[in-house]
Amino acid sequence: MTDAIAVVPLDRERIAAVVDDLREALDPQAATLGDIPPFDVRRSYRLYKVLLAPVRNGWKDARSLLIVAHGALGQLPFSVLVTEPERLVAAQPPLISNYRKVAWLARNHAVTVLPSVSALATLRSLPPASPTRRGFAGFGDPQFARTQVANAKMPETATALASRGLIAVRGLPVHLRAAPKLDGVSSADLAGLPRLPDTADEVKGIALAMNADLTRDVFTGKEASEDRVKSMTLSGYKVLAFATHGLVPGDLNGLAQPALALSSPKATGGREDGLLTMEEILTLKLDADWVVLSACNTDSGNGAGAEAVSGLGRAFFYAGTQALLVSNWPVETTSARMLTTDIFGRQAKDPSLSRAQALRQSMLGLIDGPGFKDGKGNIVFSYAHPIFWAPFSLVGDGGGRKPTS
Repeated sequence: MTDAIAVVPLDRERIAAVVDDLREALDPQAATLGDIPPFDVRRSYRLYKVLLAPVRNGWKDARSLLIVAHGALGQLPFSVLVTEPERLVAAQPPLISNYRKVAWLARNHAVTVLPSVSALATLRSLPPASPTRRGFAGFGDPQFARTQVANAKMPETATALASRGLIAVRGLPVHLRAAPKLDGVSSADLAGLPRLPDTADEVKGIALAMNADLTRDVFTGKEASEDRVKSMTLSGYKVLAFATHGLVPGDLNGLAQPALALSSPKATGGREDGLLTMEEILTLKLDADWVVLSACNTDSGNGAGAEAVSGLGRAFFYAGTQALLVSNWPVETTSARMLTTDIFGRQAKDPSLSRAQALRQSMLGLIDGPGFKDGKGNIVFSYAHPIFWAPFSLVGDGGGRKPTS
């Protein structure tokens, strides 16, 4: 590989402004499909041309890129950079499918984020993993209040989306996983957090993809508790998934450090407080290839999310994982479930497939796939817009374990 170095002719303020503009289409808090702004492919290409094109000779022949990004650049998944001059064609059915032809960096290169250059050497110096580990353990849909326990027992009514022309499709709701709305709240406790009921399907989907035992290795509702996490031998699992809210100091009364919200003792009758804090994560004993932090917006560009992934991420690495899969913005639930389950399904079929390549291939599967289908099998809209396929970033070691695993 050829060495290459270049000085970027942009200051921090200008880079931050460009990243903010691009993220407007990725984290728009959209209520319907029609609310999703167009992604600025031209601006994305201009950023690529300034950042990566000048050193292209140093990385063009690589299959995977390792990115150490600081400041605002840490807020943008590099996979959404556009590598060729683009002009979006007019939208044709299905909706949003015009993004399929865009020359995304993800087309040819997997991307892994590193907290520092030295971090990779540290992660790859870990001893070989135990060959006796089970595949997966997942925790999802925690219950934060007694009322949520009661509601969880009620039968759910399935709803099917039907396509009746472009205008009707644009008005279809986008089911973004709820984020805790705690800004300006002077007093809040665990019971005020919204449930994430669809995350139960996600952890079950990953479990099925990895041939895990749903009755033994998947913990949802009241079972997604801090007591359960602490009582388990977590070092016996290759992949761990926590599909819940990531919190930072001040989000809840008395919360002094980043934490994952698990089922409340008021709902479970457990002894723990329901908050798996950074300090407690540091005491866990892991031997994991991946830890998945899904639905909690743990890698959001500024404020709480960035602090959560910084503190929680460091804690999980220290506890013994090689990689984290974290979400960059509130994810659309169906595409997120498809992406995460596809990642581990691909690795289950091909154990030699690296983590970074499994993520890249799953992204392309959404971009090039048919999209969302209604209850009758009709294709309603495409997942080619990056809001659907680029929400997750791989942090840590994007390769695979040593051959002994």
